Amino acid sequence: MERKQTSTVNLGDVGVGGDNPVRVQSMCNTDTRDVFETVSQINRLADAGCEMVRLAVPDEKAAAVLADIREQSSVPLIADIHFDYRLALAALEAGFEGLRINPGNIGDEQKVDTVVRAAMGYGTPIRIGVNGGSLEKDLLRQFGGPTPEAMVESGLRHIAMLEKRGFHDIKISLKTSSVLNTIKAYRLMSEKVDYPLHIGITEAGTLVRGAVKSAVGLGILLYEGIGDTLRVSLTHDPVAEIGVAYEILRSLGLRERGPEIISCPTCGRTEIALIELAEKVEEALRGVEEVFTVAVMGCVVNGPGEAKEADIGIAGGRDLGIIFRKGEVVRKVKGNDNLLPEFMQEINRFLEERRQ
Repeated sequence: MERKQTSTVNLGDVGVGGDNPVRVQSMCNTDTRDVFETVSQINRLADAGCEMVRLAVPDEKAAAVLADIREQSSVPLIADIHFDYRLALAALEAGFEGLRINPGNIGDEQKVDTVVRAAMGYGTPIRIGVNGGSLEKDLLRQFGGPTPEAMVESGLRHIAMLEKRGFHDIKISLKTSSVLNTIKAYRLMSEKVDYPLHIGITEAGTLVRGAVKSAVGLGILLYEGIGDTLRVSLTHDPVAEIGVAYEILRSLGLRERGPEIISCPTCGRTEIALIELAEKVEEALRGVEEVFTVAVMGCVVNGPGEAKEADIGIAGGRDLGIIFRKGEVVRKVKGNDNLLPEFMQEINRFLEERRQ
């Protein structure tokens, strides 16, 4: 893979594009007017590895608390603005590190001028967010619907509005729920501009469906070198989006965070509650940032051999388990109820050794 070289924008101390890694972001689903719940979710996202968080700013009540949220948050924040240019100004004044707007829908030329001047003054990037479900009517008529070509044309229009005002601190997204249309739209836009691209499949669906659609669509784009920041959109707790995002990046060799857990799919030889054990191991390791490989296998006969490249692993059988490192058995565990606690103790020893 060879990533396309794009320009760089900075959201606080987080660089996007250029030689920076592909960044992971998400969006709060809390009521922004509820400061406590919003800050709590932002910080849970940050703990999971989210590097920037977008917030909806629907009205003046939400805008009034943005400074409080900014003060208590540990990662750069992006304000999502539609229609009312004053909300964008409030976000900038509150210290938000990014705006997500479409210049064409925040008012007349004078209002666009005001927002762009303010963004330039604060050094705040603007993400132009094109969505296939809300394209301009004339483009829908011209292209016969929300086609990839129509989405790109919409994006180019908004880019031109910023460029003619001397503003170039731009990111771009072109989102639709169609995987194939999203891929084509980003390919087309990548050929036309060198601005960093934020990639995602919007309205992707619930946990499994959304993860699959995102993995296919974003995986193809990333493999082709397209994409500087991404969001996995799920109808779920936003924190789950971060884990899926990092697994996509890990599978392509682009980024790693936390342990990689491999586990067998179970078969007729399985004599333990392997699914439950694997899920509990995954949950227990959720806050660990070190990169290593953990295997959870259901067969003491083949488990260590099949997972011999794992840094540490466990294989369970009838009332007996074995813990191994790099395929070599280090000890045995009697009683299936002891498998998880004994394995976690061994993982803790392993991590302590690595940290010395």
